[in-house]
Amino acid sequence: MFTQMKYEGTLESQYAMLAKHLDALLTGENDLIANLSNASALLNQFLQEINWVGFYLMKDGELVLGPFQGLPACVRIAVGRGVCGTAVEQKKTIVVADVHTFPGHIACDAASNSEIVIPLLKEDKVIGVLDIDSPIKSRFSEDDARGLTIFVQTLLKHL
Repeated sequence: MFTQMKYEGTLESQYAMLAKHLDALLTGENDLIANLSNASALLNQFLQEINWVGFYLMKDGELVLGPFQGLPACVRIAVGRGVCGTAVEQKKTIVVADVHTFPGHIACDAASNSEIVIPLLKEDKVIGVLDIDSPIKSRFSEDDARGLTIFVQTLLKHL
């Protein structure tokens, strides 16, 4: 049974607790969709000032929408296009303070102003991305990037 938790302390310690919570939530389950669904719901509950959080999965050479929390989203994204496609192409986390200045940004939700995308890497191959949008410019910090990277690494153990 899930109960909402209050995370306290530094942002680093909050993300560490979040990763532990995710690990406990996913232990014993190996279904991809179930685990990504719970991971996006957990992030939606934890993160403040966001308007979309979810996953895109690599299928046939492009990103395809996976489990998420938020408004309906773009279904397919080409590698190299937008923030998500660029993160796949570069195999690295991308933090965008103002999406309106990012060349080729894909505007799925007009309310989004900043974004962070973390690639899901297994054996140096991108299998998808975690994508989070915020209506607040400069919402995501390097501390968020580090904490979400730990979250993704924990998630990958269960995929």
